[in-house]
Amino acid sequence: MLSLTNKKVLVVGGSSGIGLGTAKMAAEAGAKVTIAGRSQDRLNDALKTLPKGTVARTLDATSDAAVEAFFKADPTWDHVVASAGSGGRGALTDIPMDKAFAAMDGKFWAYYRIARAVKLAPDGSLTFVSGLLSQKPAAGAALVSAVNAAVEGLTGGLALDFAPARVNTICPGAVDTPLWDQLAPEARKALYEKVAKTLPARLMGQPEHIAHAILMVMTNPYVTGTVMLIEGGSQLI
Repeated sequence: MLSLTNKKVLVVGGSSGIGLGTAKMAAEAGAKVTIAGRSQDRLNDALKTLPKGTVARTLDATSDAAVEAFFKADPTWDHVVASAGSGGRGALTDIPMDKAFAAMDGKFWAYYRIARAVKLAPDGSLTFVSGLLSQKPAAGAALVSAVNAAVEGLTGGLALDFAPARVNTICPGAVDTPLWDQLAPEARKALYEKVAKTLPARLMGQPEHIAHAILMVMTNPYVTGTVMLIEGGSQLI
């Protein structure tokens, strides 16, 4: 892996899950890391687990004004990672339109706002995190599939627009993140065991597995316009 020493790295959604794992790995690789998110309390908790020198700043990526102000205050970054968004599961007829708009706004339009506002170093990168439902739909998740597919649809065009800076998307499969905290502990345990038994990789994905891929596309100057699946072999079954 190429060094990230003294590189400015921003992780939006860096207070938990994949974003937190990415922030930790980037900091350990020598980067000057800033994590951003809506909850100051969650950011503060995340800082306790991250290497000394990591900075936390609040950012509501669903707000045009907030995103513009954030990047105006600190305009140039070497690498930016966007790992955010939740909601949208259920049959479409059961999801009120305001909730449907919120699901798209919290991920696709949030990433779009970041892409519009960010200024990257010429050798820098922008990396989105989508999700495997874009590639492998499931019942009761049509909206989530569409949101993630829309994120992936930005990748190639932005890679051309941002060149020589690079744009990529990492598409993870099932990963042990707070997303699953909505399940009862017994149900979550059963799900993880089922995933580990079913996948060819024979384990539940962990945030660091996805973080490794993010740092690879972040530091490899020959990778751009790519949607990379990191999913334990889920596509094979």
